[in-house]
Amino acid sequence: MKHGKKYVESVKLIDKEKLYDSAEALEIAVKTATAKFDETVEVHVRLGVDSRHADQQVRGAVVLPNGTGKTVRVAVFAKGDAAKAAQAAGAEIVGAEDLVAKIQGEGFMDFDVCIASPDMMGLVGRLGKVLGPRGLMPSPKAGTVTPDVAKAVEEAKAGKIEYRLDKTNIIHCPIGKASFGAEKLAENFDTLLDAIIKAKPAATKGQYIRSCVVASTMGPGIKINPGKFVAQK
Repeated sequence: MKHGKKYVESVKLIDKEKLYDSAEALEIAVKTATAKFDETVEVHVRLGVDSRHADQQVRGAVVLPNGTGKTVRVAVFAKGDAAKAAQAAGAEIVGAEDLVAKIQGEGFMDFDVCIASPDMMGLVGRLGKVLGPRGLMPSPKAGTVTPDVAKAVEEAKAGKIEYRLDKTNIIHCPIGKASFGAEKLAENFDTLLDAIIKAKPAATKGQYIRSCVVASTMGPGIKINPGKFVAQK
């Protein structure tokens, strides 16, 4: 696989054999973000669990202290006072049967987060095949099915992200933009890792965090020493 000149130059900043401290790794990630756009910095954490087992699932949500740097468009399924509260909190799209029809009939998907009040889930359930594959299906575990839709909207706008295992037992999450600088990215990183550690399933055996890598959108991966997190297993 051929890489561009900027990527090749970025690789020279990294010792592939070294496991970095998270702060140093994020400093390097910022330096390797040389694209013309503001690159996103992502974390990839491989866990010592088996996602095929229900009692070893790892999923949740956390509000990053410095946000994600992304403008989040929020859709809310609610009626009455809850709908008014969602609008007041800044939700771009609020609806019920009309919103379901728009998504089903017109293929409308112009939003990044989907929130629902509990009484709407019977309705929202019809959209499982549409929202599910896109990771947009409201979920109590992610805090996106809640009677307090206004708070959920505010948290989504403030930088709340959802983390969940993929089929290869890896969690992939954005922790902000390269323009944040290493210090703010480190605060977001620590908040995310703390949440993942607290979400450790009781059925997990052995080393919980197997590996951790950070990378900017166009940059190379930088390995972080998982030893710091092993002590907290």
